Amino acid sequence: MQDRLVTCNITEVQPLKIHGRTIVNTDAIPLFWTGSGLEFQYCGSELWIEVEADYDMFEPWLACTLNGELISRQQVYKGKQWICLIRNMNPEISKNIHVTRETQAMSEDLKLYLQITRISYDGHFLPIKERRCRLEFIGDSITSGEGTFGAKEDQDWVPAFFSSTHNYASLTAKAMDADYQILSQSGWGILSSWDNNPNCAIPDYYEQICGLVKGDVHKKLGAHCAFDFSSYLADIVVVNLGTNDASAFEQPAFTDPETGIQYEQRKSSDGSYHKDDLKKLQNGVISFLTKIRTNRPEAYIIWVNGMLGAPLFSYLQEAINQYQNQSQDAKVALIRLPEATEETIGSRSHPGFLNHKEAAETLQKIMIRILDMNKQD
Repeated sequence: MQDRLVTCNITEVQPLKIHGRTIVNTDAIPLFWTGSGLEFQYCGSELWIEVEADYDMFEPWLACTLNGELISRQQVYKGKQWICLIRNMNPEISKNIHVTRETQAMSEDLKLYLQITRISYDGHFLPIKERRCRLEFIGDSITSGEGTFGAKEDQDWVPAFFSSTHNYASLTAKAMDADYQILSQSGWGILSSWDNNPNCAIPDYYEQICGLVKGDVHKKLGAHCAFDFSSYLADIVVVNLGTNDASAFEQPAFTDPETGIQYEQRKSSDGSYHKDDLKKLQNGVISFLTKIRTNRPEAYIIWVNGMLGAPLFSYLQEAINQYQNQSQDAKVALIRLPEATEETIGSRSHPGFLNHKEAAETLQKIMIRILDMNKQD
């Protein structure tokens, strides 16, 4: 970097838009979830950010978009490093720059953290436009964008194949001119993970900033604090859970290593879902919808399913119907998203970028109708 650049703490920059659940301290801005990041409206020729990271197994990745288009994507190394976002651009032209965490919160890596600490620039910052609405996405590996990078034959479980910029959440937000937040974790579900582990249920952590990361560094950065829902008033909440719960019915029981207790979503002898376990799952759906509604009293809730098949779809519909009958909540719907095909599948046998585009197109149409209805009300 050249001496002509001004350098300061990232928290000193104004105006600045922070995306994703976080706690801002005096020195840095932690990025916990996929899709979390910073947005600038900037007049200048050059802009750098300093990032600080550590990890044991899963390195974080960052992406940068310029005026809504992806221009860079890179792995972040351990320690501190400077990353160039733009350079040698026309200093007279205002440009929107959005730097985003590409990879999900990795619940199994106790050391992994990523934060932005300082910024160097040669121009000035402008007000950032208000967008049409605010969206919140809750899900699993699909919402984490697993499989949206890499070739179809790539099956390694590595962060490089995850992407916040290529998943349906960010694509929907772009199409809707919306801000968005993501809470997602690969392999997790409504009641358990794909292998019946009940400690891996997304609803248990909905009311925290990012409670599913368990390291001392995460606690120090504020991940375990309660989330202030008034700080981000979502107009629409999208829940994409159920895929891993369906997988759990196909897996053997999980034995908790600390208690010895076994957990299992069972099938009956005729191959159907065991009615008692199916009822537990449906009660989990009702409980989570109730929790979302408590914290998001005005939001429309869209539960989606289907990008990797929808064996539980009718049972999810029954649960939502039960919730609506109990609560008289009319602002909830279940939508089936397009299923990935041989043409639209990505790496890791997950939905690829083309399938995410299809899902985003489906959601855009529905969200436009929802917002139009809200205007009429």
